[in-house]
Amino acid sequence: MQINSLSTSFILTADIGGSHITAGICHLDSYSILTQSIIRVEVDSKGSAESILARWESAFEQVLQKNITASVSGLSIAMPGPFDYEKGISYIKGLDKYEALYGLDVKRHLADLLNIDPRVILFRNDAESTIAGEVLSGAGKNYQRVIGVTLGTGFGSAYSENGITRDLNLGSDPYKGSIADDYLSTRWFLKRYFELAGVHLTGVKELAALAPGSVIARDIFIEFANNMSEFLSGPIAQYDPDVLVICGNIAKAAGFFIPQLTKNIASIPIKLAQLGENAPLIGAAAMFDNPDNQPSINSVTKL
Repeated sequence: MQINSLSTSFILTADIGGSHITAGICHLDSYSILTQSIIRVEVDSKGSAESILARWESAFEQVLQKNITASVSGLSIAMPGPFDYEKGISYIKGLDKYEALYGLDVKRHLADLLNIDPRVILFRNDAESTIAGEVLSGAGKNYQRVIGVTLGTGFGSAYSENGITRDLNLGSDPYKGSIADDYLSTRWFLKRYFELAGVHLTGVKELAALAPGSVIARDIFIEFANNMSEFLSGPIAQYDPDVLVICGNIAKAAGFFIPQLTKNIASIPIKLAQLGENAPLIGAAAMFDNPDNQPSINSVTKL
């Protein structure tokens, strides 16, 4: 694998999803993804560690083969938790994905697999990466203080001030006798629709398709907006952000809950993510802008 030195501004970057990996090359000078570089590879997240890592390696190799003129200087990965992001060790368990990686030193395994120095492999929380990407190049770009959330299979969150973004992990905070993640994620929508309609749905996309003709579906989206605004009132008061940025697959159904959310949260503007799958790729790669993450050029294995 051709990773040279930290003298270039191109980073091989990836986002680990529940059933796929998306990879590409980020140009740090412009915080943009080279359009022709993007590769998406399906992954059996319930498979063996060897099969998972092999699919990741395949994605990385395909990106580099497509972009032989772009010499990359590191590998960044937006990774779901629980995960030791500094050491590169996975602690994912009980989430029906990537359990074969539990306790594995993923950084070392990738370094050995790809024949590169482990010091040029950096990991970042996937929600933090997504929101960081939107702050650097998307919906949060022109704001000093940003709270961002990712709405999907889980509820991710991060806060950014002066371009420095950190994970808030608000999904684990108490809410309504449980935690916020139980009310602000896909499973809440499916559970709530079954409670009210007695029908099992497969996802929020299906619920959104029903909404134009279903009062129950529309009411669920409004209830979701009320839950989110109620829960976020505390963090908004604490961090005093200039904007709230909403990311994730559930944001595709924003037309059914944003009006109510905007009504409830009148103190700051609400912006929808602009970058799609590029956001976590950019946010993860941006870790290489931190001097603390950069080994000296002479210490990097050159291939």
